[in-house]
Amino acid sequence: MSAADIKPIKSIFLIGLIWLFHISGLVGILLGMAEWFLEKTALNLLACFLILVAAWPLKQFKQALIVYIFFAAGLFVEWLGVHYGFPFGNYDYGDNLGMKLDEVPLLIGVNWAMLVLITGSISSEFTNNLFLKVLLGASLMVLLDFFIEPNSARLDFWYWEGDHIPLSNYIGWFVVAALLHWIFQVTIRKLDFVFSLNLYLAQLVFFSCLYVESFF
Repeated sequence: MSAADIKPIKSIFLIGLIWLFHISGLVGILLGMAEWFLEKTALNLLACFLILVAAWPLKQFKQALIVYIFFAAGLFVEWLGVHYGFPFGNYDYGDNLGMKLDEVPLLIGVNWAMLVLITGSISSEFTNNLFLKVLLGASLMVLLDFFIEPNSARLDFWYWEGDHIPLSNYIGWFVVAALLHWIFQVTIRKLDFVFSLNLYLAQLVFFSCLYVESFF
């Protein structure tokens, strides 16, 4: 079997793992096993990032450096948010996102990097216009955050001051995401669209289902 024959099989396998993690977690939470599954959040997030790297190997130093910049930028803006309430608002992190550095989970930087990579790849598929790609990519990240925020305390991710999600959170997310998407579009430009779309949709399905379920 040639490398060309193996690649589609590898892609299907990795996409299958992504959906398995998210669907099993969703079903487990909805069936009353939330504590067990939520304790594995950090492991699941790290696994998703490693699967992304496996699907799209970092073959160039420049690519790895850009991903690190996304990671570091994500950690920095979250550090500003936790300590100064800027640019998102006043909040504190819970324990389910794993090890922290000065009150900020290290994996939140991984999450920022992963989301920029996959939403940037998705937006690149629909337009060649740089402005529109940045706008769409940032909007996709804010859309996902919209469904995450109402359940952030329930999931022990983070807690907003006064249990109120400020508008500044979504504005801050969009501005920071747009800046990182501009960097992505002028450097990396595109990853595997099919894998990126599946990873994004798996997360969107997971958090949107929890969002709807919270009303019942």
